[in-house]
Amino acid sequence: MPWRRYRLSIFSPFSIHNTLQAGSGMFYNRTLRFGLMAALVLGLSLSVANLQADTNIQQIYSWKENVRVYPSGLQFKAKLDSGAKTSSLHAIEIEEFERDGEEWVRFVTENHNEERETIERRLERNVKIKEHGGGVQRRPVVKMGICLGRLYKEVEVNLVDRSNFITGMLVGRTFMEDDVLIDPSTTYGHIPDCDRKSIDD
Repeated sequence: MPWRRYRLSIFSPFSIHNTLQAGSGMFYNRTLRFGLMAALVLGLSLSVANLQADTNIQQIYSWKENVRVYPSGLQFKAKLDSGAKTSSLHAIEIEEFERDGEEWVRFVTENHNEERETIERRLERNVKIKEHGGGVQRRPVVKMGICLGRLYKEVEVNLVDRSNFITGMLVGRTFMEDDVLIDPSTTYGHIPDCDRKSIDD
């Protein structure tokens, strides 16, 4: 009876085993593909979240910006230099003196508009800076407030005659860290406009 033999061959144990194996293989492949896709989506989501967090923290500034320096309030053209640790301000007629048992510094600063101001600040320390010619220059260091865009910080600033430089100020890493990204393709993209309360505090 050929028909009966044919039906038995369809439902033989070997045929059922092969069918189940093929079905389980298809299920495994689909599960694997779904898992890989879910992992990829999760990874992309985390990357976007991290990028958004970094963008929220750090602001992009041009490599040259206008800044205001306090307590004088004078505006200077400044170069943002990630290669320098400490900021530097144009100063002449630098004179160290003593007040109430502490060392202070009196100096004159002048911006590109020829606006001059005599400033007195407590001396924080002296620093030795290597010059391009190979020599070492001693510079007094004071604390001053710097306003870049809407960002205000009080940081250490070394004083030096910058008459031969294009900018009257150099802004270093101590001021920029955690808050500033530099765009080397643009200049003067921000106006110094800091919250008065931050400056007064």
